[in-house]
Amino acid sequence: MFNRIKILLIFNIDNCKFSNIAHLRTKRLSELKRHMGLFHLTMYGVGLILGAGIYVLIGEAAGFAGNALWISFILGAVVAAFSGLSYSELSALFPRAAAEYVFVKEGFRSEFIGFIIGWLTILTSIIVAATVALGFGGYMEELTNIPFLISALAVLGVLSFVNFVGIKESTWANTIFAIITISGLGIIIFIGFSFPLENEINYFENPMGFNGIILAFVLVFFAFIGFEDIANVAEEVKRPKKTMPRGIMLSVLISTVIYILVSLAAIRIVGWEQLAESSAPLAFVAQQKLGEQGHVILSIIALFATASTILITLVAGARIFYGMARDGSLPSKLGLVHKKTKTPWIAVVLIFVTAIGFSFVGDIVIVANIVVFAVVVTFAMINLAVILLRYFKPDVERPYKVPINIGKFPILPLFGLGSTIYMAIQFELEIILAGLGIIVTGAIFYFVFNKIKNQKQKEPSK
Repeated sequence: MFNRIKILLIFNIDNCKFSNIAHLRTKRLSELKRHMGLFHLTMYGVGLILGAGIYVLIGEAAGFAGNALWISFILGAVVAAFSGLSYSELSALFPRAAAEYVFVKEGFRSEFIGFIIGWLTILTSIIVAATVALGFGGYMEELTNIPFLISALAVLGVLSFVNFVGIKESTWANTIFAIITISGLGIIIFIGFSFPLENEINYFENPMGFNGIILAFVLVFFAFIGFEDIANVAEEVKRPKKTMPRGIMLSVLISTVIYILVSLAAIRIVGWEQLAESSAPLAFVAQQKLGEQGHVILSIIALFATASTILITLVAGARIFYGMARDGSLPSKLGLVHKKTKTPWIAVVLIFVTAIGFSFVGDIVIVANIVVFAVVVTFAMINLAVILLRYFKPDVERPYKVPINIGKFPILPLFGLGSTIYMAIQFELEIILAGLGIIVTGAIFYFVFNKIKNQKQKEPSK
C-alpha cells in the first residue's frame, strides 16, 4: 500500500458579466491583501513544481531513459516553458483569482468554456491535495508507525488552517517547506558530484533508444506541473503585471536546473538500473553514501516536500472557488472573504472537506491519471487562449508578451498547444473517456446552476 501511495506522488502533480469587470477588479483588490513579492512568489512556484514528485518520479523515468534521463528533463522543461510563457502573458494581462477560468473565458469569449476549464482546475486541486496527503501519511507511517490515513487527515486539517489564517502565513510556510525540499535535492547533488567516479559514464546511453527518452519526457513533464497555480494568487501579489511573469519563468528555470543536476547526480551514485528498481529512489541514493541515516533524512525531507504541495494546492484551489464565485459562475457564498484574515474562508472550508472525502478513496491511481489528463487539457486551452486574444483584443496593452511572433501570431504558444495535444493522446482510452465524463458533469452543473440563478433573479420582478 505504501509503495502504491508513493507512486501517486508523481501527480502533484492547487458576480457579474464582463460589462462589470472593472468594478469587480476594484472590489477584489480591496478585499485580498497583497503580501507576495517576487521572492515569495518564486519560492511559491518552486515549491509547487518540485513538491513531492521528484522524490519518486525519477526512478520510473530512469527505467525508460537510462543515463540519458537528463535529456528527458530538458524536453519536459521546454514544453513547460511554452505553457509558462502563455501563463505569463495572460497573468500579466488578467491578474485575477481563478486564473484559468478568466484566461479561457476572455480568450474564447465564452463563459461556458471558461467554466469548464475552471471546473477541471478545481478538480485537479482537490484530488492532488488528497493524493499527496496520502503520500505524506505513507512517509509518516514508515517513520513513526502512525496509520497513514490519520496522518493524511491531520496534515490536511493543519494546512487548511494555515490557508485560512492568511496568504502571508501560507507563503511563509511554503517558503520554509520549499527551502527544506530544495535542501534535500541539494544533498543528492552534493554527494553525487563530490565522490569520484569508479567507472566512466556515458550520459547518452539508454535502454530503449530515443523512444525511451520520449516516454520518460512524457512522464517527467508532470514533475513540472504546478507553476500554473501561481496565476491563482495574482490578486495577492505586489505589482502583479511585472512580478507574475518573472515569478513564473524564474520558478520553471530554477526547477529545471535542479532537476537536471539531481538526475545526473543520482545516475553517478547508483546507475539507472538500481534507480529504476527503487520505490524511494532519492532516499535510496542517499543511503548508498550516507548509510541508513541518509535514508531517514531524505524521508523526513520528503514529508516537507509533500506538505508544500498540499498547502499550495489548497491555497490555489480556494482562490479558484473564490474567483469563479465572485464572477457569478459558482454560488456567491464561496466568494465571501473573512473580515480578519482576508481569505476566502468558505472556499477554504469547502476544499478542505472535499479533499478529506477523496482521502477515503481506497485506490485513486486511476483518478490521479484523470487529474493529469485534465491538467494537459487545461494547458492546451491556455496556449490557444493566447493565440485567440492576439486577434480578439490586439490593441490591449500587454505588460508582458510571449516572444517570437509573426505579425500578431505567437509561435511558441502554438508549440505549447501541439505538445500538450500530443501528451493528451498518450493516455489510455478509459482515462480519456473518464476525463470527458467529468467535462460533461461540469456542463450539466453549469446549465442547472445558471437556470436556478436566472429564476431567482426574475422572482423580485414578479
